[in-house]
Amino acid sequence: MTAPPDVIPDKRGDAAVIERSWHEPERFGAIFDAYFKEIHRYVARRLDVHAADDIAAETFAIAFRGRHRYDLARSNARPWLYGIATNLIGRHRRDEQRKLRAMERVDQAETRLTGHEDQVAARVSAEGIRGSLARAITALPASQRDVLLLIVLSDLSYDEAAQALDIPFGTVSSRLNRARSKLRKALGGTNPLIDQEGTTR
Repeated sequence: MTAPPDVIPDKRGDAAVIERSWHEPERFGAIFDAYFKEIHRYVARRLDVHAADDIAAETFAIAFRGRHRYDLARSNARPWLYGIATNLIGRHRRDEQRKLRAMERVDQAETRLTGHEDQVAARVSAEGIRGSLARAITALPASQRDVLLLIVLSDLSYDEAAQALDIPFGTVSSRLNRARSKLRKALGGTNPLIDQEGTTR
């Protein structure tokens, strides 16, 4: 039996959904359903849950209003949405930096790392970073911090981060390398960007 037109898969993925939403706005709901929780989680980890409610909602409102300008050559809308969210977070950067500085004052006994496994588990998160790591991230230039947090918090690939920030692939790599070097120096040689397999990002 042939599937109804609405459920026939389109190899263009998100791009096909967005293009259809140009004439059928309700179709954009599929993009919201697919990515809202992920975008909300990213914002919450960089700022807080209350800010995430507003910023995630605004991300999709902006995306909906700008859907006619979406590059249909990109089948995956994820980097586009992360780019919008990151720009909105930029408007709240002062609050973000204030929060990171406040984390420095948290009792160090609460966050003492006891071994390599704990270091791996303490991957960069606005809810989990403390002390010298918070201070080091706060000190990074905004351009390096955005690349770092998109890749580490959201597991975006270098290519997806490049799309999200509308910068060349090589720029992502160089900014991440500079950020990693600065963080390593601030942490006395410890590399905070080790993934769960033990490989360096």
